[in-house]
Amino acid sequence: MATPRTLSEPAPAAPREPLVAPSDMRVIWLLLIAAFVAILNETTMGIAIPHLNRDLGLPPELGQWLTSAFMLTMAVVIPTTGFLLQRLTTRRIFIIAMSAFSLGTLLCLVAPGFSFLLLGRVVQASGTGIMMPLLMTTIMDVVPAHSRGRMMGRVGLVISLAPAIGPTLAGAVLDALSWRWLFGIVLPIAIIALAIGSRWMTNIGETRPVPLDVLSVVLSALAFGGIVFGLSQFGAGHAGPGGLSSAALGGIVIALGLVFLALFVVRQLSLQRTDRALLDLRVFRSANFTLSILIMSVVALAMFGTLTLLPQYLQNVVQLDALMSGLILLPGSVLMGVLGPVMGRIYDARGPRTLLVPGTALVVASLFFYSTVSQSTPWELLMVVQTAMSVGLAMSFTPLFSASLGSLVRRLYSHGSAVLNMLQQVAGAAGVAVLTVTYSNILHAGEASGLSTPAAGAPGARAAFLIAACIAIVAFALSFLIRKPEEVDGTAPGAPAGH
Repeated sequence: MATPRTLSEPAPAAPREPLVAPSDMRVIWLLLIAAFVAILNETTMGIAIPHLNRDLGLPPELGQWLTSAFMLTMAVVIPTTGFLLQRLTTRRIFIIAMSAFSLGTLLCLVAPGFSFLLLGRVVQASGTGIMMPLLMTTIMDVVPAHSRGRMMGRVGLVISLAPAIGPTLAGAVLDALSWRWLFGIVLPIAIIALAIGSRWMTNIGETRPVPLDVLSVVLSALAFGGIVFGLSQFGAGHAGPGGLSSAALGGIVIALGLVFLALFVVRQLSLQRTDRALLDLRVFRSANFTLSILIMSVVALAMFGTLTLLPQYLQNVVQLDALMSGLILLPGSVLMGVLGPVMGRIYDARGPRTLLVPGTALVVASLFFYSTVSQSTPWELLMVVQTAMSVGLAMSFTPLFSASLGSLVRRLYSHGSAVLNMLQQVAGAAGVAVLTVTYSNILHAGEASGLSTPAAGAPGARAAFLIAACIAIVAFALSFLIRKPEEVDGTAPGAPAGH
């Protein structure tokens, strides 16, 4: 096993060149590929659940656990990555994460029934939850501050391109083959990535013997797991224990999750005085980090909520088939991925506000347009607006990734990336819950009064998109306050404000 090393600072002779050692660049590419495969797998399941329900004889509420359990596991694992990335070497974490993902994929592929399949999804998620924080922390460790934007742009490419391809790939596979092929295609790619990583992955940065606080892990699991699960119950449309509606159950679980979150925060504030926190909350002392994370959460809420609601609107209201709905979303998603590295270069040269202000404005404008849609809105216009929104998202994510983590000192990179990815998960779940519940309630009320599904669904979609647009205004207003880390309080590149 390679020994950990500390990277030297880039030579000042070429201040605008991405001075990354070839071995470090190889590590980044390995992590990008692994993250792409993991996210691709995550986004194929939504379209596969109806097939799984039919083939395995599952009721819808039980089949939905294949996505809920995945989200819950991610919510439990991600907060622990701040600890893991300090305690274990890069190579060891990569091998653990990809081994778990590969094993989970294998379990899903050969699963004889629902319970085995659910176990496979949990094991898959435990590897996926480690991958994105590992990728972001590694980039922060090896890439000079003046070149981080273009590298974070590649992260944006992975985050946007994999979800764009996933549902389309899943639809094509399910039309021609069984659902097992969704895992059969991913498994060899995961094994190859694991084999290459085991051979070529090197260690980056230094490890230190950080103690693990078991109580913090338990509180974290109950807090973040409870909040994400509670949000997933809104709009689920089935009865919970004791005859409770799914919404009532979700509200109770969220309230309990918030109580455990408060206890978790108190525990971390106590432990971080001696550098023993599971998740070091001193990252929030940087105003630039805190504002960037807040904007990121709002943008994630709008993005995930819209990407969930828009296909329902296209199929139920505009009366398009599933393939056509996917094709309307595809150009914008692909363009969002392709633009990631371009946006990164602009960020490196011009700073975040050049991208973030017009980017969030595009997102807000697109959502306000969606709040005016009807049964007769031309699909060509919807494709154009969705593409414009995707450009806005590409202009937002890259500067937010770079400005947030770049505002922290090196020892807090792992904690910052854990916070960023965790809040993205929670915000995405909240966006799906808020928009889906709004749409569903108005749709069902209209149908109960005698309206057809398209006529009842149109006002529901308008109301849901209007809520998303109003929330997105917060991101636009705050975007004027984000600064490039080099500019924060006049400090050196990568240093935080308030540390």
